[in-house]
Amino acid sequence: MGFLELFSVASFPVIKVLLVTALGLFLALDNVSVLGEDARKKVNQLVFYVFNPSLVGSNLAKTITFESVVRLWFMPVNILATFILGSALGWILIKMTRPPKQMEGLILGCCSAGNLGNLPMIIIPAICKEKGSPFGEPDLCHQYGMAYASLSMAIGAVFLWSYVYNIMRISSSRIQKEESTSIDNSILKASREKSESHQDKFSETLQPAKDTMDDAYTILLPGPESEEKVSFSTKIKHHLRMISSNTNFKAMFAPSTLGAILGFIIGVIPQIRNFIIGNNAPLRVAEDSVSMLGEAAIPTVTLIMGANLLKGLKGTRTPVWTVVGIVVVRYVFLPILGVAVVKGAMHLSLVHSDALYQFILLLQYALPPAMNIGTIAQLFGSGESECSVIMLWTYALASIAVTLWSTFFMWLVS
Repeated sequence: MGFLELFSVASFPVIKVLLVTALGLFLALDNVSVLGEDARKKVNQLVFYVFNPSLVGSNLAKTITFESVVRLWFMPVNILATFILGSALGWILIKMTRPPKQMEGLILGCCSAGNLGNLPMIIIPAICKEKGSPFGEPDLCHQYGMAYASLSMAIGAVFLWSYVYNIMRISSSRIQKEESTSIDNSILKASREKSESHQDKFSETLQPAKDTMDDAYTILLPGPESEEKVSFSTKIKHHLRMISSNTNFKAMFAPSTLGAILGFIIGVIPQIRNFIIGNNAPLRVAEDSVSMLGEAAIPTVTLIMGANLLKGLKGTRTPVWTVVGIVVVRYVFLPILGVAVVKGAMHLSLVHSDALYQFILLLQYALPPAMNIGTIAQLFGSGESECSVIMLWTYALASIAVTLWSTFFMWLVS
């Protein structure tokens, strides 16, 4: 296929996403207020607890078998690579642009976590339906593409809520500790002026809080160097011990993750699969009902995604170069590194020859930031308005970037 044909195939799914996103933004306007703040919260809960788990579980149960699990083992490794490489690029961006302290965790989150579930679930079926798609027969392409996208969503959710969640939590808590320390120092200074006799009593407040380094994720956040000399191996062991106590396991096992686990169990165990999946299965009505609920996830999520961008339009004091840096990281450097990673894995025969599977692995490096980052920012009350601006620009530019990269990726694997 020529470049223009591939570009046409890649552009229509993105245009569909933009149209539905624009509708969601319109419904969220104050004059319309169909998707106001309260309505968005309720619909978000419905998507989070019902639609997404149904979509993920039903698609995995239909297509995942024990043999396919063995073939897809590289996808978790690939997603982990997107987080690690994105974090490294985000750390460099922080060093170069020196943004406000409250944005450091947000920047690392936006650079490391992409929208690994919702967008692939929208883009892949649309590409499969387009004439001239390089992925073969539309029905099979849709069936396996949705399974790959569902697996991507489940694994991405685990990494998001175990990795990005803790980075942003530590960043937020450290800002609060610095503010508290600043207040304590001001009180100490005033007390010294009144009486020199209390100097020893307050001397401990001058020391930096050591427990800010008690989390493994703080090694990614720039901060003051510790006065104590500790060996590198000791630090690594200490950080690894702290991960288990600081990781939010309840958030990791979100409903989508539980839906993925259930889908895996149904798909991998033949006895359960034959009892639920298939035209002659005794409980096929249950599978059909879950699939029907899952079909509502994609349009609903896209509408909510557009509605959540409204805050970004209202504007805030977000450093321009920081936003530009995040766009460059997600749409230039990360996809280039992704091509190197996936092509290297293909050269070493770590990835099987399925063109659709290779395309999704590549696409995972060229997606805008995960929408749940805004939820995490709102949870900790740090960088919420800045997050809206970042989401607005990254998703607005996704129409160009994702289309171009999708075209290149299809050419690369076809």
